[in-house]
Amino acid sequence: MSQPLLDIRNATKVYQVGGGIGSKKKEVVALQNFNLTIADRPATITTIAGESGSGKTTLANLVLGFTHLSSGQIVFQGKDIGEMTHKEIMDYRQNVQAVFQDPFGVYNPFYRVEHVFDLVIKNFKLHKNDSEARDRIEAGLNAVGLRGEDILRKYPHQLSGGQRQRIMMARAYLIKPKLIVADEPVSMVDASLRAAILDVMLKLRDEENISFLYITHDLSTAYQVGDQIYILYQGSIAERGPTTSVIDKPHHPYVQLLVDSVPQPDPDDKWDKDIELPDEEVMRAADAKGCRFYPRCPKGWEHCLTAAPPLYKVAENHHEASCYLYEPKAVSR
Repeated sequence: MSQPLLDIRNATKVYQVGGGIGSKKKEVVALQNFNLTIADRPATITTIAGESGSGKTTLANLVLGFTHLSSGQIVFQGKDIGEMTHKEIMDYRQNVQAVFQDPFGVYNPFYRVEHVFDLVIKNFKLHKNDSEARDRIEAGLNAVGLRGEDILRKYPHQLSGGQRQRIMMARAYLIKPKLIVADEPVSMVDASLRAAILDVMLKLRDEENISFLYITHDLSTAYQVGDQIYILYQGSIAERGPTTSVIDKPHHPYVQLLVDSVPQPDPDDKWDKDIELPDEEVMRAADAKGCRFYPRCPKGWEHCLTAAPPLYKVAENHHEASCYLYEPKAVSR
């Protein structure tokens, strides 16, 4: 069996917050004991889903090396990224690329679009001559359904959001990475353009063997393209497994509520009630014990506060949920 492409082991990230005059800093857990493995082949799209503040972007930043682990390991092709040499880090950056949420914010408005590709080719030494460079750029644009003659001489503001996002995909494709971390890549484009970008992801997976770590809060797009899904709640995995299995038959109470929260169009259903939510941050402190979802859980009981529940097998296809309801020898309620 070949070694995994990416192996995340017990990844934990803790931030210090507060600490103003007369107050003491407290530790808040952004990600706790997170484990994930992406195989080298075949390429897959692994979705990390959850609401805002669940730890999705923290995970993306850790994998991209923008921030560092408090504990745990991130291993890429058998090498711990925290122990890489400068040369190994450069190779890692070439093999692990990013596509961000805001397709406009990553452009310099003073340069034409071709500048995006020129920088990549120069920094990673991808060409022997100008002719080869242009061929590579054209191939990258063609892979995402664009043509150089229509795009390269324009400025970013002259392009649509969908075009700008596809150019970011083409830029990543140009480098031929093994993994693309896509952080909410379709959340800021029109619904009509989302399908085109998702199709690009599927094409790069199937034809170029490029795997994706797809960060999103949108379960519908996750369902369309994801092979595996990890649903986070306050930095911990609530449920994971094959995407269709998790979304069609959710087991964790949080994931059940998340799937059920998709609104059904009904003009007679009026929002005329105030919604009160409990204080959730009390379970996010570094010294908190028990299930983080307990304050909101309709099925919570005393056993949930003893320790954070591990992941229990809930189906035969590696579908797991972190809930004491599925403990093999569950304590009687």
